[in-house]
Parts: sequence; structure tokens; C-alpha cells
Amino acid sequence: MRAFACPQCSSLVYFENSVCLHCGTEIGYSRTARALVRTADGLPCANRSAAACNWLTADGGLCDCCALTRTRPADDDAEGLAAFARTEQAKRRLVYQLDDLGLPLVGRAEDPVGGLAFDLLSSAHEPVVTGHASGIVTLDLAEGDAGHRERTRVRLAEPYRTLLGHLRHETGHWYWEVLVDRAGRTADFRALFGDESESYADALERHYGSEPPAGWADAFVSTYATAHPWEDWAESFAHYLHIRDTSQTAAAFGISVRGPLAAEPEQSEKDFDAIIEAWLPLTAALNMVNRSMGHEDLYPFVLAPTVLDKLRFVHDLVVARPGYVPA
Repeated sequence: MRAFACPQCSSLVYFENSVCLHCGTEIGYSRTARALVRTADGLPCANRSAAACNWLTADGGLCDCCALTRTRPADDDAEGLAAFARTEQAKRRLVYQLDDLGLPLVGRAEDPVGGLAFDLLSSAHEPVVTGHASGIVTLDLAEGDAGHRERTRVRLAEPYRTLLGHLRHETGHWYWEVLVDRAGRTADFRALFGDESESYADALERHYGSEPPAGWADAFVSTYATAHPWEDWAESFAHYLHIRDTSQTAAAFGISVRGPLAAEPEQSEKDFDAIIEAWLPLTAALNMVNRSMGHEDLYPFVLAPTVLDKLRFVHDLVVARPGYVPA
């Protein structure tokens, strides 16, 4: 995430702000300008109240990010709406990053068959399975509750679990269709990730019914990535977004770690090796800072050579900035 300044007084403001705390100017995010601007320069999103959305629109309807959501809790579901607002906040950061990377982002209105859409559902009254199906991302809003999320993380022995991570992972499945399948890169994908035509249901049943394969960290970024080539891609795609966002934020706030492999991330956005060479010292420093506060490591991952090859594959597809091919 880049750093933002108030359009009135130039003080530091954050991506989520709707008002400058220094001068009181009302502000909102303009997707067209890719900046926080005066609210008077547009109209607030119709979800300003329901989702605490600070994006601006031309007509006062839903902003481009909120319009991607197909289903949300009812207006009388107070608990569901609170989780919905937290999820939309994470989704706005996701959409900002996808725009920043220049990735195609097409909703169901433009491509009714294969465009991206979100069903944000509460499992308080009926079961909800988080997942992706042909462009439809379904997310259980219970993931917006920190206690629920931490209990699930511990039960599944995961090192990391966040709303933003879920959104990056599930949206990554859609980008497999856009960047790999529709773009004719399936053979290249299979050479690195494996054959995705293997039964997905059988693969998940095997994954949840057994221990992770021995030596999994030598080839996979997480144990869940071992389940199926599609999950390996989605985990790798999400991890790539983690790296790019965190590196950009560090650079925007002048955080530079001079380790043995340090580089300038803001000067090397297309150079994968330079991105990783800057990333590794940064993660070491961030982990040490967390330990100084008595927390677990902020970045509990090890990037083996094969994992880096997979991340490089994602990187090469992203920086190519392909056009969108409808389903």
C-alpha cells in the first residue's frame, strides 16, 4: 500500500480514512485518481453506512469495489453487517492492489459467465463453505471474528489466517482461470504445479484425512498448497500479493533493511530476484520486532527454491499485464 496525503493540508492519511484528523477535511478514495481526494470531488458510495466504505462514485450508487459483492447480510442482521463491513474493508485493499499491479478486474456485470463476484454470507443461521466456483467467491463472514478465526487457525495448524488472506487466496482461483487457463498457459502451469485435472474432491478428502507429506516445505508454501495444484496456485498467488503489498508499504514509509541481500523494492517492481532479495531481510527484521513485543513471528514462512520458482511463475504472469479474455 502506498502512503497517502490529505489533499487539503498534505498531512499523512490512511487508505481507510474518511476524514483528515489534522485539518478535518472530509476525504474519500477515488479509483480513477488512485488517491484520497476531497469528498466534494465525488459522491460517497451507497455502502458508506452499511460497510463503512470511504470510496467515491460518480452517481452516488455502489462504488466499483462494493459492486463486486453479489450477496450480503440483510439490513436487520446487525452481527452479520458488522462482519460484512470488516470484510469489505479488506476487499477494498485487495481491489486497490489488483489495480496497482495492473491486473484485469472484470465483474459479473461485464462478463456474466466468468466475471468476478463475491457472496459474503453469515453462517450464524446456516452452513457456509468458503471457496470459489467459476468466478464466484463465497466467504463465511464468521472469518471476520478474530476469536473464530484464531480457533480455526489453531485447529488446522495454519501459520497465518486473515480476512485479507482469504480474499487473496479465493480471488487467486479466479486469476488461475484468467491468467493461466484462458491465456493458454496450462502446459507451463502443469510443469511446475502438477496436473490440475486430478479429481479435486478426492484430493481434498485425502488432504484432510492424512498428515501433510514428508518434506512438504521443500516444494510448497503451506501444507494446504499440497492438497491440489489449484490450491498450490491459489496459495502461491496470495503469498505473492502478501509480498508485494508489504514490500510496497515498507518502501512508502521509508523502511529499508540493509541485510546481505538488500535491494530497493521501489526500483525493481518487475525484477523478481530483486523483490525477494529485499523481502528476506525485511521479514527477518519484522520477525525480530514482533519477538521484541512478545508476539509470534509476523512472517512464519520459509521460501524454498521450488516455492520461489512458483512465485516467479505468478510474478511473470502478473507483470505481463495481459488483457482480459471473457469466459
